[in-house]
Amino acid sequence: MDKIQPFHLAIPVNDLEKARIFYRETLGCEEGRSSDHWVDFNFFGHQLVIHYKEPSGEKNAASNPVDGKEVPVPHFGVVLDWDTFQKFSEALKEKNISFIIEPYIRFEGKVGEQATMFFNDPSGNALEFKAFKNIDQLFAK
Repeated sequence: MDKIQPFHLAIPVNDLEKARIFYRETLGCEEGRSSDHWVDFNFFGHQLVIHYKEPSGEKNAASNPVDGKEVPVPHFGVVLDWDTFQKFSEALKEKNISFIIEPYIRFEGKVGEQATMFFNDPSGNALEFKAFKNIDQLFAK
């Protein structure tokens, strides 16, 4: 796989308008096609589709320990370049995002050192954004 293609991800949301505003205005994603039940977004060059789903009342509380923090499972997100991560995390702080895990350096001084942060969208979907000082360590063991 020499050329990376955009991924497509469809996720459930329990309030289409709140999610639409979050992805468009809070995260800065360009809105694409939509209907009264779904909305496409350009999610950092990838296709994210939010689909309205009636609230089930179930909360996803699963997590796994990573580097001394409880990482929500499942989650999704994007690997950004280092400078973009720094600017993006500062912009989110200014927008008063409630972080699950505040922006910090994970695996500091080790292989795979990375900046990371976790937060939920309005429907409780967990997102992670990260950046590597050395992108060549993305898959390093």
